[in-house]
Amino acid sequence: MAGETFDKRPGKIWYDGQLVPWESANLHVLSHGLHYASAVFEGERAYGGEIFKCTEHSERLKKSAELLDFEIPYSVAQIDEAKKLVLATNGQKDAYVRPIAWRGSEMMGVSAQMNKIHLAIATWEWPSYFDPAQKMKGIRLDVAEYRRPDPKTIPCKAKAAGLYMICTISKHQAERKGYADAMMYDYRGYVAECTGANMFFMQDGKIHTPTPDCFLDGITRRTVIGLAKQNGYEVIERHIKPEELSSFTECFITGTAAEVTPVSEIGDWRFTPGKITQTLMDGYTAAVQPKQKAA
Repeated sequence: MAGETFDKRPGKIWYDGQLVPWESANLHVLSHGLHYASAVFEGERAYGGEIFKCTEHSERLKKSAELLDFEIPYSVAQIDEAKKLVLATNGQKDAYVRPIAWRGSEMMGVSAQMNKIHLAIATWEWPSYFDPAQKMKGIRLDVAEYRRPDPKTIPCKAKAAGLYMICTISKHQAERKGYADAMMYDYRGYVAECTGANMFFMQDGKIHTPTPDCFLDGITRRTVIGLAKQNGYEVIERHIKPEELSSFTECFITGTAAEVTPVSEIGDWRFTPGKITQTLMDGYTAAVQPKQKAA
């Protein structure tokens, strides 16, 4: 479906409890979610027809809504079933899954207690986020201008639409320079994350990753930490200063879209994808594959 815009695709979208034609899944221009970013979402992947960490994503979606002071009118189990229904209806096995919830158009202003809460779920076939050949040699990252904000200023544990504004700006700036993405510092100047992925670094056989105290503790991040420990690697969560980057030998990023992707450079810092990165790439690939059911 190369070149096909996201408003004109075949298939169905689950919208407020009903399957509707893709092109009919619309909202009013005066929806609160559009004007005031009162929207939360998830990014998930299906492998072989099974959504990886399906329930964990639904739980986080509900929690994100609570942090934005609204309640999604569906249970975690109902959201799980809706996602599976859309995937099956669209006949997709390996796909991206996007649930999104937002405040509607009943009130227009900062205050919106009476607005209806909507939920929609779309799925579409989606290949690897980065080109496979590029992925094997490591992607190149710029250093973002914007920083992840102080958690006293934002609901940093929510996967909320408004928090991605500076991510889009930073990724656009990086791509214009020929980079694949950008690394962001946090409000204190510590290494934080990429625009849509968490970060890991290797030093002397140990894995170091930034403490997610002002940005999202990704589900893929937690999965990879578990895989690393299963493989006998020590994982150290801590604040990482920019000047430490020259001491790390390997670097990779994690996320539902990025999966496990090696990094070869960040600005002036260089890394060589090696054994630890390869082990965790292979481990994650094995983990996301549907388990064969016994006969």
